[in-house]
Amino acid sequence: MSLQQQQQLEEAYVMHTFGRKPVELVRGEGMRVWDDAGKEYLDFIGGIGVISLGHCHPALVKTLQEQAAKLMHVSNYYYIEGRGELAQKINSLLKQNLRCAHAEDWQTFFANSGAEANACAITLARLDARWQQEAAGSSARPQLIVTLQRSFHGRTCETLAATAQPVKQEAFSPLPTEKLYVPVPANDIDALEQTFAELGNDICGMLLEPVQGECGVYPCTEEYLKAARRLTRENDAVLIFDEVQCGMFRCGTPFGFQHADVQPDIVTMAKGIAGGVPMGAWSARTKVAKVFEPGIHGSTFGGSCLAIAAANTVLDTIEAEGIAQNVQEVGAYLREKLDELPHVKEVRGLGLMVAAEFDESVDAPAVVLAALEAGLLLNATGPHTLRFLPPLVCTREDVDDLIARLHDLL
Repeated sequence: MSLQQQQQLEEAYVMHTFGRKPVELVRGEGMRVWDDAGKEYLDFIGGIGVISLGHCHPALVKTLQEQAAKLMHVSNYYYIEGRGELAQKINSLLKQNLRCAHAEDWQTFFANSGAEANACAITLARLDARWQQEAAGSSARPQLIVTLQRSFHGRTCETLAATAQPVKQEAFSPLPTEKLYVPVPANDIDALEQTFAELGNDICGMLLEPVQGECGVYPCTEEYLKAARRLTRENDAVLIFDEVQCGMFRCGTPFGFQHADVQPDIVTMAKGIAGGVPMGAWSARTKVAKVFEPGIHGSTFGGSCLAIAAANTVLDTIEAEGIAQNVQEVGAYLREKLDELPHVKEVRGLGLMVAAEFDESVDAPAVVLAALEAGLLLNATGPHTLRFLPPLVCTREDVDDLIARLHDLL
């Protein structure tokens, strides 16, 4: 079906929640996709950081074909192949690259999206605080969650309340639990200290992205993450890292927080975990996870046979093909080359999670539209900001191709 036909159908029957670009993509391979007219595009947004192995990686395609022919879904009432193995792999990944003590194991709950994973993590933080208070014989119920300004945690009522971006909240305000979130500026340790000094007894957790993605790729400093860890521990609060975008090797390490010597209590993940198959997950250290008991939480589709098989293949392929090293090397090269473009004020990011901030002469959304004509898929997160989340198999040659086309556009 042609682009024009799809546009007509979606105009009539699909809710208008996205400002879609005028292109219909029908096929993909590696770093490239093709539209219905056969035009080729170099993909530097990767399904918003989802396509870990590149489009239609042979190993993932084979896994999905075989699993779909065998068993797709039976519900969480039963054991299935691969789920325990995947949880064990995530446990091992969460223990990597840390100098601090990390002997305690992690347990994982499998969900369907990043928003669901974050909402579950918030639930567990409040339940853990209640459990601690009851064990101490107290009737107090700490419920406040500290978040970061400019954060993004999802589009459910709960995760929108945690998302400290007024432009995303205004249409739904007042959100049922928005008063239970306390936003603070990122990387401002003094402000964080003051918040805990004033509200510590009422705080049950802190939720933050080690690298803020939706607002334009802003990494938290190691000093800030260490301060968050110290303050949450001193106040018996849970530290939650939202790794939905910066996790799953996007930053060159299994998780973004592993660039710092800090260990959280809960980690959420999604996007790249299953290479394009919808999946989310969140892991908690055993002492926190034990608060959950059978029947207290659930998910119909979470951890389905298809998603579990896909995620196992993604993680196995990343290891087998040395993709983490590629992310580190090509990510550094991408940042270096972007910094050489005209009108660039700043380049930010880790690994292949990168943003370029341009001066006011560059209209980033207009560049994104013009890039379509030049055969590029790009993303703007602000008036003058381009964000780059290519598949983790991106090469230096792909970066050179991107830079040449971007230079001409600018």
